[in-house]
Amino acid sequence: MTMIATRPPTLHSHCMWYFLAKALLSGVIVAIVSEVAKRQPALGALIASLPLISVLGMIWLWRGKPDAANMAQHSMATFWYVLPSLPMFLLIPALLSRGWSFWIALGLGCLLTVLLYSAMIWAAGRLGFDL
Repeated sequence: MTMIATRPPTLHSHCMWYFLAKALLSGVIVAIVSEVAKRQPALGALIASLPLISVLGMIWLWRGKPDAANMAQHSMATFWYVLPSLPMFLLIPALLSRGWSFWIALGLGCLLTVLLYSAMIWAAGRLGFDL
């Protein structure tokens, strides 16, 4: 009977798996953005409201559906959805600097963003432009 010696995982291999997991997750997010935006440009824009995701999502969308009107609608909706996401980036550090836990600060920041997205959709309808 032969025994094969195996080495325990090293920090390097752990980092590589972590990197691959992040890359896979990022790829899945970008793929979701592009697939959703093919059918519903505004919903794709909502998912894509982070700048890196927006740029990568637009690249994938264009590759999957090179339609200038669809891309223009997606880009315009992304702009309007970015605006209500910005206060989250002020609320979270304000809460953290006052001793709030990260998870509560993050949760409240996300809740604020959802409320502001809802307000943006409502206001867009009232002002006569389509998200």
